[in-house]
Amino acid sequence: MNVEFEYGHGTMTADLPDTADVFIPGETVPDPPHIPEAEIYERTRESVRSPIGMEPLGKLAHKGSKVVFVIPDIVKGGCQATSHRKVAIKVMLEELYAAGVEKKDILLLFSNGLHPRTTVPEMKQILGKELFDEFYHTNQITSHDSEDYEHLVDLGTTSRGDPVIMNRYVYECDIPILIGHTQGNPYGGYSGGYKHCSTGITHWKSIASHHVPQVMHRPDFTPVSGHSLMRTKFDEIGRHMEEKMGHPFFCCDAVLDTYSRQIEINSGYAAEMQRQSWKTANIRTYVPFAEQKYDVLVFGMPQDFHYGNGMGTNPIQMMQALSAQVIRHKRIMSDRCVIICSSVCNGYFHDERWPYLRELYEMFQHDYMNILPDMNRYGEYFATKEEYIRKYRFANAFHPFHGFSMMSCGHIAEENTSAIYIVGAQEPGIARGMGLKTRATFEEALADAKKKYVGEDPKILALPKTFKLGAVHLCMKDDDLQNV
Repeated sequence: MNVEFEYGHGTMTADLPDTADVFIPGETVPDPPHIPEAEIYERTRESVRSPIGMEPLGKLAHKGSKVVFVIPDIVKGGCQATSHRKVAIKVMLEELYAAGVEKKDILLLFSNGLHPRTTVPEMKQILGKELFDEFYHTNQITSHDSEDYEHLVDLGTTSRGDPVIMNRYVYECDIPILIGHTQGNPYGGYSGGYKHCSTGITHWKSIASHHVPQVMHRPDFTPVSGHSLMRTKFDEIGRHMEEKMGHPFFCCDAVLDTYSRQIEINSGYAAEMQRQSWKTANIRTYVPFAEQKYDVLVFGMPQDFHYGNGMGTNPIQMMQALSAQVIRHKRIMSDRCVIICSSVCNGYFHDERWPYLRELYEMFQHDYMNILPDMNRYGEYFATKEEYIRKYRFANAFHPFHGFSMMSCGHIAEENTSAIYIVGAQEPGIARGMGLKTRATFEEALADAKKKYVGEDPKILALPKTFKLGAVHLCMKDDDLQNV
């Protein structure tokens, strides 16, 4: 069979055996039905007015209440007219205004964490013209700056000893609202809930307590699980914030489908609400698909996806993307599994977006750096490098410590595969510098893998569109999914 896989800004064709299986999120196994557009506002309103584990906004708010909406950045969640962010903010504004809250006491804060601070065009795209015009021109929209110490507050440590440094606007307000997405994520199970605040409005030192090798390379991290140490740390950090604030976050999370449409909406106290959200999200996300484990996973990497343009060509970001597939699909991978992935791998690092990754890549080629975790000792050195910090704060770059979370993740692909082939690389030496094998075509890579790793009759799974659609976590058909 011929299968088209993503490759740069286009596609590359692979001629695969007819015995290969194909999985496309939302198509091969349909998602649970999403809420019809005509019902989105009413269903959101019902959720907000009947929160789980806490009082509704109408009882919590009053005239004089200071409110901060904490809103996910452009990386996930969709920007359609009825996206969860747009609808939830509008619905909750109605509730707040009805309770007496004044517009001047509301702030919209993008929770970008160590991601690039949200640009004005992104603000318009995420919020829509109506919300943007209502709040931007009165300076009531901003994005989290994890290096702006005037607007951070140090809350000490959790009982485990993890630092908790959070956004001061959120800490000092009366009603902190988290708008979240319960969507499959290789980092600790699901986005939304306490993951939102513990990564989106904190500091690199807080994130360095969980996005590091000693947490990400534990057996409980791969395959992705809601019971990993990382997920536990998210919850502990979020609850520590609530303890120090003296009140909980008001959450409004939507379970999203392949196209970021709302399947279910839950509001309330994160400690109770997120587990309710996970029940429905599990049905959509953990897909019992495979009848036997696969020896070869085949997919393609676009140049521009998830974290932005260059994600599929920058070698460290490529490793994170490869590992994300392993974390999601480890349950269906055989012990000898290899990955074959197309990437133009053309030397485009996108230095403006990731100004430090070229330096990290070069360091990895020298000074006894045999595996990516060997780089971890330089985390604080890069995280405090002034020029990279300035580019994060003022030039829409990723924070330098983000690169270390990418490398911690990137090693997982190497740990859990026999080999990884990059096909179609224009500068193959860059891929080889990350320990990846290179071949010109899918067919050449498969022939080599058969000869060296998987034998003449491997079980093959093709994953077209895997980086372009909302991901799932594939499982064996007989897996016990009660406790994922």
